[in-house]
Amino acid sequence: MKTPARLRQEALRHASRRQFLQACPAGVAALGLAANGSTAAAASLGHDLPAAAQGLSDAFVPTVARAQRVIHLNMLGGPSQFELFDYKPMLRRWSGSRGPAEWRVDRRAVDPWAGRLLGPQCSFSQHGESGTWVSDRLPAFSQIVDSVSFIHTVHTDAFDHASAQRRLHCGHAAQEQVGSLPQYGASLGARVTAGLGCVSPNLPGHVVLFSGGSLPAAGPLAWGHGHLPSNCQGIRCLGNGDPVLFLCDPAESQRPPCSELVPAISRFHRQAYQRLGNPLGIARVGRAATTYAMQAAAAEATDLAQETREVRQLYGVRPGRESFANHCLLARRLVERGVRYVQLFNDGWDAHGRTAAESLQGGFQRKCGEIDRPIAALLIDLERSGLLDDTLVVWGGEFGRTPTRSAVPGTSPRWAGRDHHPAASTMWLAGAGIRPGVHYGQTDELGYAAVENPVSVDDVQATVLELAGLNTEPLSDGQRPQTIAPDSILA
Repeated sequence: MKTPARLRQEALRHASRRQFLQACPAGVAALGLAANGSTAAAASLGHDLPAAAQGLSDAFVPTVARAQRVIHLNMLGGPSQFELFDYKPMLRRWSGSRGPAEWRVDRRAVDPWAGRLLGPQCSFSQHGESGTWVSDRLPAFSQIVDSVSFIHTVHTDAFDHASAQRRLHCGHAAQEQVGSLPQYGASLGARVTAGLGCVSPNLPGHVVLFSGGSLPAAGPLAWGHGHLPSNCQGIRCLGNGDPVLFLCDPAESQRPPCSELVPAISRFHRQAYQRLGNPLGIARVGRAATTYAMQAAAAEATDLAQETREVRQLYGVRPGRESFANHCLLARRLVERGVRYVQLFNDGWDAHGRTAAESLQGGFQRKCGEIDRPIAALLIDLERSGLLDDTLVVWGGEFGRTPTRSAVPGTSPRWAGRDHHPAASTMWLAGAGIRPGVHYGQTDELGYAAVENPVSVDDVQATVLELAGLNTEPLSDGQRPQTIAPDSILA
C-alpha cells in the first residue's frame, strides 16, 4: 500500500513542466502578496485563502463604488441608431442618393458600404424635459427618457459580430498568444464581479441570460473569467425548467446524501491542489459549495410567480416562458439578492434587409416591441425600489449601422436594411453615478462619424469600472482609456 507521501512524490514526478512552472511562480507571488497584506490578490493566484471564493475585492477596489451592481442589456447584431435615438433630418433629405459631394470625399462609404443613403424608416418626436428625439418604435421608453444619458459616438475597431462582441466585453477582438496557448482577457462582467466580491453565498456573482434566438457570436468569452478565478465567470440562467442546467437533484436522489458529496468533492480538489498546485482547484471548492446552496436559492430567485400581478403586468412577463420581459424582471430580482453583474443578451438585431425578418420595417420593428415595455418597466421598478441609486444599467450593441442602404449580397429591394458600422453607434446608461437627461457626443449630419466627443468601447469599459470603484486599467493593449467626460455624463 502506498503512503500519502509516496503518492505525492509520484504526482510530482509525473507533473508536466507546464504544471511545475504554473505552480512555482504562483506560490512565490502569493507569499509576497500575502506579506504585503493583499490576501485577496494572493487568492486570485489560486491559493487557499478566505477571499479565494469571494472575489478580489481588496486588490481591485481603490475607490468608493457608486455602482454596487450592473445590469448590461446587450442587443446582439447591432441595433440601428437611425431608427431609435439618432435623428438625422439630412439623412431623410438625401435618402436614395449618394449624398452631397463634399460628404463622399475621403469616405470609405464607397466600399464596402456602396449603397445609397437610406433615410430613417420611422417617425421621430421629442420627449421629456430634455427634448430627446425618440422614434415611434419605442413609445414606452420615450416616457422615461429623462432617466437615462445617451452616448451617440461610440466606436470600435471590429467589423464582424464575433470580434466586435469580444472587443466590447473582453477588450480584445483577437486572441492573445500566451506561451503556446491562445487566451482572451477576463470579461468586463468578471472584472466587476471580482472587484466588488460576491454578496450572497447562495447565488453566483455574475449571471447571464439569453433571449431572441441565437447565442452571442463571441460565445462564452463574452462572460468568461480569463485570468481571474473561475467563480467570477458568468453562470447561464435558463428561462424554462431548471434555472441552471443540472442544478436540481435527480428524482431518485435524496438531499442528505448529496450534502455529503460536497465535502468529498472539496477534499478531492484540495488534495489535487496540494499535489499539483493547479490554481483552479481552490476556486472549484467554492463553486461546489455554491452550487449546492444554489439549489434552493436559485429556484426562489427565479420564481417570477412570486411577484405581484401589478409588477408582472408592468413588465409584460409570462412566467414559465423564455422572453426578454421575463429576463428584465429576473435581473431586478437577482440584483436585489446580491448578484453583482447581470448580462441580458437579446438576439435578432442584425437588420441587413435580406428578408422581412431582417428588415427595418419587419424584424427590427418586432424587436423594438419586445424590448420597449420591459426596459421602461425595469428602470421604473429599480427607481421606485431605490435600487437605481447604486445599480448601473447599460444598453447597446456591438456596433452601429451605416447611413446607407445595405449592400451585402442577397439584399432584397423590397426590404430596407443597413450594414455594420464600427465608426458610430448609440449607447445609453442609467442609474448609479449617471447624470440623467444628458446627450454626449455628436455625429455629422448624415450620422457617419463623430464630429464631437468620440467615445471608444475602451472608454465605455473604463466608465463602468470607474463607477464600480475599480481601477480603469485598459482591457486591451491600446492606450489607457478615459472615463466619459466626468463633468457631463457622470454626476
